[in-house]
Amino acid sequence: MTDLPSMIRSPNFVTDLRALATRDLAIDSATDAHGVTVLWCELANSEDLVPLATLFRNQKARLVMVTASQPPKPDEEEEDEEEDEETEGEEENETAPPAPALTFGGTSMDGTSYEIIYHFAVQGDIVNLIVHVPQSGSLPSLTPLFRTADWPEREIMELYGMVFSGHPNPRRLFLDKSIDPAVLERLIPFSTLANAASTQELWSKVTAAAKAGES
Repeated sequence: MTDLPSMIRSPNFVTDLRALATRDLAIDSATDAHGVTVLWCELANSEDLVPLATLFRNQKARLVMVTASQPPKPDEEEEDEEEDEETEGEEENETAPPAPALTFGGTSMDGTSYEIIYHFAVQGDIVNLIVHVPQSGSLPSLTPLFRTADWPEREIMELYGMVFSGHPNPRRLFLDKSIDPAVLERLIPFSTLANAASTQELWSKVTAAAKAGES
């Protein structure tokens, strides 16, 4: 782990985090040229979320953002194309299927699980709490602790199959009630459209037409 500057609350900041966690934490940090430290803290147990968030609230931290995604399934390792010569009549050795990739906390990375990140501002620095949740799983709502969690949690619930238990107002935020929930698990994410990843074919046609016009 990278040595943490004392600007993250106190030299005992990480010690306090680990003392509240029922399981281990994966912690890393970096400090930019402006002296701002960003700490990444991945939880092995999602039940540790509320105790850690309570610590942040007691230290006057601000919850500035909550982000959610469904990380894709890790690419399978390419098989070695070279094969040894086999003698006639010999059977090929059967290979066992690869074990599924797991997150730090043991959640299967099968392309359906969720990664929820809570971004806290702590005295000018940033602390990111990372929680992995299986598909159709749930997390306790942080809205009772931080009012700024209200809308992000509601948005995540309507876009994904996530549930934030104990949310004081779990109504739809943007989508009409007639639209089925968890739309981002079935449709092309807006982020994919925004970065033009889906328009490569169209761009190729435009480039080809421009070259044809020059000749």
